[in-house]
Amino acid sequence: MVHLVYCDNSGKSGERVLDKILRGEKTMIVRGAAGRKIPHSRVFEGETLYFIEKGSSLITAMAEVIGVENYVKLSEEEINETLSKNQPKLQLTEKQFARWHKKCLCLVEFDGARKIEPLEFDRQGNMDDWLILEKIEDVVVGTSKPYNYDNARF
Repeated sequence: MVHLVYCDNSGKSGERVLDKILRGEKTMIVRGAAGRKIPHSRVFEGETLYFIEKGSSLITAMAEVIGVENYVKLSEEEINETLSKNQPKLQLTEKQFARWHKKCLCLVEFDGARKIEPLEFDRQGNMDDWLILEKIEDVVVGTSKPYNYDNARF
């Protein structure tokens, strides 16, 4: 499987998350919720991440998953400990730290982040901020097919 990951396009002093990823400063992405939600337990080592900035229509970078940690039913202390321990890789702002302060967390570590020839994203309806796909072409203009959530079901 491949994964399309949305990145915030603003951080402190206007710095984009994707810039940190491409410079190798940010090497881990977090997703969290009150209960298990995509990509929890659905992303694996060796798979490919593609990155797109929120509000953009271009997929501009990719990386390889090198590690995944899934957590459920974390206490307040465990949430803080998990995020703090991984902060050197996550590079979260205070606002992002608060946003991802959730009981169920999925931490995805990646390597080899690089720019790619931009691919035009064919956005369809109500898509989440993390899509699980058979291949990236499934959501690229000209080769896309209707998106369903088959790969996102638990």
